[in-house]
Amino acid sequence: MQAMNYDCCQYFAGPSHTLQDFEDLMTRLVERDDTQYSWRGTIAALTDGGDLAGICVSYDGARLHQLRQAFIDEAWRAFGIDHSGIPDETQPGELYIDSLAVKEKYRAQGIATQLLKATIQRGRQLQLPAVGLLVDKGNPRAEQLYQRVGFRYKDDNEWGGHPMKHYVYEFKL
Repeated sequence: MQAMNYDCCQYFAGPSHTLQDFEDLMTRLVERDDTQYSWRGTIAALTDGGDLAGICVSYDGARLHQLRQAFIDEAWRAFGIDHSGIPDETQPGELYIDSLAVKEKYRAQGIATQLLKATIQRGRQLQLPAVGLLVDKGNPRAEQLYQRVGFRYKDDNEWGGHPMKHYVYEFKL
């Protein structure tokens, strides 16, 4: 939810539901194997003491519609809202970074960079031509991070009611 930002979460929950309601829905989706938010697509950064410092969740963009169906179904059950018309945030040929978040007390320590590099490596292992992500147009610090790691601006997009920029890291053949 930190990666999505709370306004976006509230947008998907609707005006008659709380952020806690949305967190409950997301927890159910993370625990499943067949969702775009599944623990199976998550790379976790742990501290030396074993504390979860951050996560990066990604999936093959070719599977977007299949993986998104769980969110659509759960949102309908939980909120009575049909999100089946959500625009696509990714496409085939891209390992899509859906969520990147680092706990506040661990920020500015290079953890996000390490998570991004590990996810890029995952894209290489899956033999996909690129790794992509969306970044909120109002988040220039995140844009700087992605650019430092090697992502390049591709085009504009919108997701969750917010204007976004699409960045990609393309593998050299």
